Parts: sequence; structure tokens; C-alpha cells
Amino acid sequence: MSSIQVYPAIDMKGGKCVRLYQGDYDQETIYGDSPFEMAKKFANEGATWIHLVDLDGAKDGEKIHANEVIRIANELPVKVQIGGGIRSKEDVSYYLDNGVSRVIIGSLAISQPELVAELIEEYGGDRIVIGLDAKDGMVATHGWLETSGKSAVEVGQYFASKGAKHVIFTDIATDGTLQGPNLKANKELAEATGLSIIVSGGISSLEDIGAVAELAKISSVSGVITGKALYNNRFTLSDALQKIN
Repeated sequence: MSSIQVYPAIDMKGGKCVRLYQGDYDQETIYGDSPFEMAKKFANEGATWIHLVDLDGAKDGEKIHANEVIRIANELPVKVQIGGGIRSKEDVSYYLDNGVSRVIIGSLAISQPELVAELIEEYGGDRIVIGLDAKDGMVATHGWLETSGKSAVEVGQYFASKGAKHVIFTDIATDGTLQGPNLKANKELAEATGLSIIVSGGISSLEDIGAVAELAKISSVSGVITGKALYNNRFTLSDALQKIN
């Protein structure tokens, strides 16, 4: 089986680890009081990457949990990618200059694509990840509170032409629902852009992880993000890592 990267997700809100249902800020479940301790647990289970999301930041447009993010990146033996509330060049350089491996850019990729293209040129396609959250194929922004008039494929192709390498693709309809990922949409995006696609949303079982690994054999899909299934004990991170190796 082709080896894909498994990214355990930690969504931060009010200093705690939470999960939202389909991105709805009013439908949250708290899973832990300390994002750092949760990251440490994942690191102990074998994680090489941690996927962090600053939910307050995504909503308010500023870095709310930056200290926690930097601490995880510098004190634990894992690489960190962070998304949420990154709305300026200063935000990007702050994280990348302080030990974070990758910054995920979502809303800014839609509102200021030229700036994001410049950031890719400056920092390299490996460090700037485009976060595409789509509803019926159209990209949603600002913590999913707004839908843009652009399709995920269109945005992906633009950034591929600017040197981007990675896209995190989230199908909002499946996120936090534990109903399985939208493999068809991920495959289409991979084929249309050639970008390295990290599948996000809907992972509910080890079978889902296996299905993404199978898809990786025939496409440029390279990773999978899992959050709620881990917190609900559907499987452990160790199980997931075994499944892909």
C-alpha cells in the first residue's frame, strides 16, 4: 500500500481542543483542555505531523492561539502545519520564522491571490499550503461563513501555475460528520491540478484511511487529516499509521 501522511487534527477554540459539526461554531464538542498535551499524546503515538487549526483566528481574522502553536512546533518532535486567522504576510512570516513547517492559507487565497502567489515564491511551495474548503465544489471562506464564486478546481489550477505544491481539500458537507470522505471530489481535484492533495473531512474508520491510501496509488493524493474519529475512539493514531504502512 502506498504510504500517505496521516495528520491528526487539533482544532483550537477558547484555548481548548474542540471539533465543530460542519464548521458550525454553535455545534462544538470539547475534547481536551490543552492543545499542547493533545499534540504530545499524538507525538507519543507516532505522529510526524500535527494539523492545527485556530478556529477563533479563522473567525476573527487574527492569530489567537499563536503561542500554543509555536510551543508545539518547538517543544515536540513533530512538524506542524497551522491554519486559521492567517490574513497577512506578517502572519505567515511570524509562524514560518518561529519553527512552524507549513502555513495553510484559505480565505486569503481567494481575497488576495496575487499576495499568496508572492508568498509561494518567497517561501516555496512546500511551506505555503492552499486550504480549499468547498461546498458543492465552490470554495467557502472566513471560517466557512461565506461562499465565494470560485470553484475548487479553478483556484487549485491557478495556484499550481504559481508553484504551489500542496492543497488541503475539505468537503464541508462531510466534515465532522463521520460519514466518509468525498473521494470523488478529491480525485477530480488531483487530476485537474496535479497538486499533492491532503484529504480532509468525513474520515470515520480505518477503511476510510485505507481508501485514501488506495486513491494515492493512482493519483496525486498524498495525505489524510483525521480529527473527530480519533477523539471518538473510532480508531487510534497508531492503528491509522499501521493501516498505511
